[in-house]
This record gives sequence, C-alpha cells and structure tokens, in this order.
Amino acid sequence: MNTVHFETTLCNFLDRYLVDRDCIDMHKPECPDVADKMVNILNSFIHDAVKEYNSYPLATLSWMMYTGMALAKYWDLEWDVYSKVDDLYVYLRDKRGYDAMDDYIMDEVLCLKGEDKIKLQNLVMNCASGANDMLIHSGVESGTREAFELFVSCLRQMYLYGMYIELKSLGYHMTAIN
Repeated sequence: MNTVHFETTLCNFLDRYLVDRDCIDMHKPECPDVADKMVNILNSFIHDAVKEYNSYPLATLSWMMYTGMALAKYWDLEWDVYSKVDDLYVYLRDKRGYDAMDDYIMDEVLCLKGEDKIKLQNLVMNCASGANDMLIHSGVESGTREAFELFVSCLRQMYLYGMYIELKSLGYHMTAIN
C-alpha cells in the first residue's frame, strides 16, 4: 500500500467518524501557523513514538492528536508567545512526562473536566484505534521502510485532525462565500 492511498483511506475514515459526531466540518479549517509546525513536532515526537508504539500503539497515535489540539488552542490564545517556543512537543511532554501528556493537554491546555474530558478521551481513542487497525491491516511488513512511512503519515494526519477538532470546538468554521 502506498502512502498516498493509505492517507486517503485514513482521512476518509476520520472524516466520516468525526463529521458524523459533529466534531469537524466536512470542509476543514485552514490554519497554516499550526500546520507549519507539524514537521518540527514530528521530528521531535518520532523518537518517543518509535520507542512507545509497539507497547502502546493507541497512546502513541492519540498523543499526536492531542498535540494538534494543543497547538490549535495555543494559536487561538497567544500564538505570538507560543510560536516562539523552540520545541512545542517537548514543551508539552515535559510538563508531566510522556505518559501523562494527554492529561496535561486536556486538563491544563484545553481546560476539560468531567464528562467533557471523558468524551474527548473516547473520541481520540476511537480515532487512534481506527488508525492503528489501518496500519495493522495495510499489508505492509512491520519494521520496513514502507511501514515507517505509513506510520509517519498516520501521525501527520492524527496531528492535523486534532487541530481540526480543536478549531471547530473553538468556533472556527469554513463557510462558502456567495
């Protein structure tokens, strides 16, 4: 399976799942400031991701989605401050450590509590589970260059969809101009 086909299939799944739950709009918002940080985030995150994926695949994929959400929130709040942080992934990770990164983002960045936090955890876990199933059933032999490329493309999409989810929750919508 090539990377483009994999990403298209993954995006179709995430679109259906998240649009059906009114978590994103079909026409996703553009946020170049946050999208442009993705390469730096991935370059930093990949070291932890490769170590953790075999033991904790859903957490690894989820953490990237939470990271996209956190950066979208930072963009909305004080991007002039956060855009200057040298490594935003390390900044987020080191607040409570890798294992508690999700809780830090939900508690301190997104300010979620109770039922809202549980709903987001379930949503992100279901997205990660679907993405992981696609990786497993891609037909690509694990440990190969192609498997790594699919994994990175999966992380990239999880980040972007995290950004889309948070932007929608903040009230950003793309609307047609007549």
